[in-house]
Amino acid sequence: MKCPYCENDDSKVIDSRHTEDGHAIRRRRECEACGRRFTTYEKVEEMILMVIKKDGRREAFDRSKLLNGIIRACEKRPVSIASMEKIVEEIERGLNNMMEKEIESTFIGELVMERLKELDEVAYVRFASVYRQFTDINTFVAEIEKLLTNKKN
Repeated sequence: MKCPYCENDDSKVIDSRHTEDGHAIRRRRECEACGRRFTTYEKVEEMILMVIKKDGRREAFDRSKLLNGIIRACEKRPVSIASMEKIVEEIERGLNNMMEKEIESTFIGELVMERLKELDEVAYVRFASVYRQFTDINTFVAEIEKLLTNKKN
């Protein structure tokens, strides 16, 4: 680590501790050449994940946008906010583990529907109706029939 005072490359770590939020390590260092002390922060470099929308636009992944969509689908349903946040965390972790820089929004939507189907069927149908853009009652009924068929098996 280069000293900010004399630009010497050699320094020793005197103290290390986690920051309050736990997302970085604060290191107190001393320069081997001039003896002055300085603080550095070390944190994991996060990869920016881009979402490719249906119309081809690209935008940065926004976990709050994902959570808001799930909250709307679960409105007036017996689903805790903790369960909804868990879905978002699992999806975000899974996307980051894929090590892809760009992900199609349709893939993310399918992941949400899989988890909502397990959590609450009404929330699943609500989300699917917006996500898949049901155009008429027949499409809506067909989705419910698929859900019922899968439930019987």
